[in-house]
Amino acid sequence: MIEVKQVSKQFGGVSAVKDVSFLASAGQVTGLLGPNGAGKSTTLRMLYGLLIPDTGQVLIDDVNVAENTRLAQSRLGVMTDNHGLYARLTAREHIHYFGRLHGMENEQVEARAAELIALLGMGPIADRRTHGFSQGERTKVCMAQCLVHGPANVILDEPTNGLDVMTTRIVREVVQELRVMGITVLFSSHLMHEVARLCDNIVIVSMGEVVAEGTTEMIKELAHEDDLEDAFVKLVEQVIPL
Repeated sequence: MIEVKQVSKQFGGVSAVKDVSFLASAGQVTGLLGPNGAGKSTTLRMLYGLLIPDTGQVLIDDVNVAENTRLAQSRLGVMTDNHGLYARLTAREHIHYFGRLHGMENEQVEARAAELIALLGMGPIADRRTHGFSQGERTKVCMAQCLVHGPANVILDEPTNGLDVMTTRIVREVVQELRVMGITVLFSSHLMHEVARLCDNIVIVSMGEVVAEGTTEMIKELAHEDDLEDAFVKLVEQVIPL
């Protein structure tokens, strides 16, 4: 479970996040939506433990991220939209490296890597160096790194950005499987059709604040729109100063 309680963050006197609260429950996919500059990235960095809130709390399975960052991070798998890989390492070596960072023994990592390589369809690329990997191949490696230690909570930041159809389908299937396994999934995306298809609950942020929260149908009803994208735009524009 990921819980954000009345979190605020300022930079140089400018409020990036203002009193944000939401809950991402176990066994559900929670969508986090917001336009550029909405405070979404700042919120995610506080969830990772890269930033400390000025006020409020971020809890991962009731562990306060600011007070016990290492323990919170051990319960969290994070896949950012920056797919930085070591060009000289193979895909399998990347998975091993991250497993060892999380304190896993070699035998555990080897077994888990084999599972993830099969799950993500990485067989043909598992033992190739990542230099020259396509966007889809890089995404698969990053998702495997995110999941290697079997976290109870997963944050996926724009996981299907720039992907081909087949890799997008694999990512969606993995997200759905994580839900069935009872994993908490926080899914950040700008693709409305994907959010509507995958997410049980949606949180919309704009100007550093939560402007709406609920199921796809609840969001559309709140905005009096039949389409999620139209509802998103309408709700966001309501808080943007003219």
